[in-house]
Amino acid sequence: MSLIERGITFFQKNRLSKQKQKLKGESYEYLFNVIPDEFVCFDCETTGLNTKKDKIITLSAIKVVGHEVLTSQSLNLVIKQERKISADSIAIHQIRNLDVANSSFIYLDEFSAIQDFLAFIQGRTLVGYYLDFDVSMVNRVIKPVLGIDLPNPRIETSAMFHEYTRQKYKRSCIEPNIDLSFSHILKTLQIPNMGQHDAYNDALMTAFIFVKLKRLLAEGNKP
Repeated sequence: MSLIERGITFFQKNRLSKQKQKLKGESYEYLFNVIPDEFVCFDCETTGLNTKKDKIITLSAIKVVGHEVLTSQSLNLVIKQERKISADSIAIHQIRNLDVANSSFIYLDEFSAIQDFLAFIQGRTLVGYYLDFDVSMVNRVIKPVLGIDLPNPRIETSAMFHEYTRQKYKRSCIEPNIDLSFSHILKTLQIPNMGQHDAYNDALMTAFIFVKLKRLLAEGNKP
């Protein structure tokens, strides 16, 4: 059973039914309708790393169908900030309050933005690099309103890369020291680094990583 299949099975058997019972309102039941072989790679830039207190500034998402990255079907959200974005955060993603204010379209609050994100993802499997953080940021917004966390199946690309690397050393007695940094994964898979800590770039590069690893793992690690 592949990593992807294991992830979906876990969610189907252990969380989906319980989550659906807790859902407030029927208008979001579409989140539970799993769409086979369709994925959404997404990434958030935030005011910090505290998933309970910090806010989403930008969120980008890109659909993948099968092995095709659909850049024409992407979502880019910019959310108004009530507080000044800290210098530490700006140093990472280079987004200032002025940049947010100058965006062509700004959501006035997080939930309004996330409503469009939910409509975009539907029941598709979510894919990301250290996806737990991004999912937690969304869950902080939706749980008080919907009563649930995101029920979608998830695939972690760093876990896929770990499995891919271990397959290369499966006949060796040496335990590989696997570098799971984003830059190393890009370099190993020969995917151009378009610049990190930009939500769209990160979502797009993650989509390319996912598609390539999906193919390599399916082929049994053939060169």
